[in-house]
Amino acid sequence: MDTGGNRDRYRTYGLYLSQSVREQLEEHLYDEAGVVDLEEYFDPSVSTIPSGDPGADATHALLASVVADFATLYDEANFVAARSLDHDAFALTSLAAEPETIAAARDRFEAATIIQEADLRTVHTAVLDAWLTAE
Repeated sequence: MDTGGNRDRYRTYGLYLSQSVREQLEEHLYDEAGVVDLEEYFDPSVSTIPSGDPGADATHALLASVVADFATLYDEANFVAARSLDHDAFALTSLAAEPETIAAARDRFEAATIIQEADLRTVHTAVLDAWLTAE
């Protein structure tokens, strides 16, 4: 029986992003939640983050929006540009979201890698860039 216990905690989720997309994301999170240093904000060794944390709430809202609008974002994503980046140009970026949102995002990103015949770095970067550009 689900008592809602997971709803008061977020989990971390890693996305591989290019430097330019990461900078756009950092700017968005600074504007939305005052996150100054995204790289240091979420400690990847911590498995859960309490809800009510402004940065976690903002990244959850972002990831939930990506999940909800994934088909449109996929159509708008520039996979060619993301694919052309050097493989060393990507950095793992930790976000926080509810476990159900993470599972839905993971499913969509993995399906996109199969359809695009691309790696997660390419798909994460292209889709997040489309989301940030639309904002």
